[in-house]
Amino acid sequence: MALLTVGTVAFDSIETAHGKADRVIGGAAMYIGLAAAHFTTPIQLVSVVGDDFPTAELRYMESVGIDLEGLQIKPGEKSFYWAGRYHDDLNGRDTLVTELNVLADFDPVLPPAYQKTAYVMLGNLTPAVQMRVLDQLKKRPKLVAMDTMNFWMDVAWDDLMKVLRRVDLLLINDEEARQLSGEHSLMKAARQILRMGPKILVIKKGEHGALLFQQNSVFYAPALPLEQVTDPTGAGDSFAGGMMGYLAMKNRLSEDNFKKAIIVGSAMASFCVEKFSNARMKELSGDIIRDRIRQFADLVRFGNPF
Repeated sequence: MALLTVGTVAFDSIETAHGKADRVIGGAAMYIGLAAAHFTTPIQLVSVVGDDFPTAELRYMESVGIDLEGLQIKPGEKSFYWAGRYHDDLNGRDTLVTELNVLADFDPVLPPAYQKTAYVMLGNLTPAVQMRVLDQLKKRPKLVAMDTMNFWMDVAWDDLMKVLRRVDLLLINDEEARQLSGEHSLMKAARQILRMGPKILVIKKGEHGALLFQQNSVFYAPALPLEQVTDPTGAGDSFAGGMMGYLAMKNRLSEDNFKKAIIVGSAMASFCVEKFSNARMKELSGDIIRDRIRQFADLVRFGNPF
């Protein structure tokens, strides 16, 4: 099944305790697309870049099943650029540079082939842009998921509330969940957020795994212990891509499949952080991914102790 995703395709400059990477490929839609394409195609990507974006990267994305008909390329303009430095523990970061460039006036346009897609992943963009994507859909998708961040809660609360009423699945981190709900307890936060519109909520906790809330059930997915985390950039988007790609592949939205999808998402995020940018994602194969997912299963598998 096709998966429609909207988000950034960009340049990043990143500093961590393990090194630096200057003007490497980044962006939410890029990470979502590369992760999801291992499970389902086509990935219908909606974004915007300038003519400075490398043609070779676009051709690579097409080669793995990412459809670029919805990607706008603006002649004579520059792509979105972000630079940041991570703290030594990699849990926090400081933004050094943000250049919106083509993103400043991005107006997403869905090609006709995208307008009846059953699975939609709204990457982290302004709620107004996310709504414009939903407004162009000709029929109600089977599943609409979205990501957001603290910044939009601060500056675009009313629009964010409107989008939340139109989505099925929300993916945010624990800090965002607390701000959105006004509750410190994640259990209370989840109940409050689910009243805002989404039927399903995923709260990502970084190195401490993720929580999945469905109706009256809660499921915990662990994070895989890694010897080295090189670059956390894109981990959340790779999580979303893996999860949504798996759900589109299965095309059956059962409670059990959502549990499996959150494990798949965690596996894809664990690959993303091992190298800068999308370098590790480009090395993956089906066998490597299946082996990593088995490692996740082994983390929590145990027999009846009684």
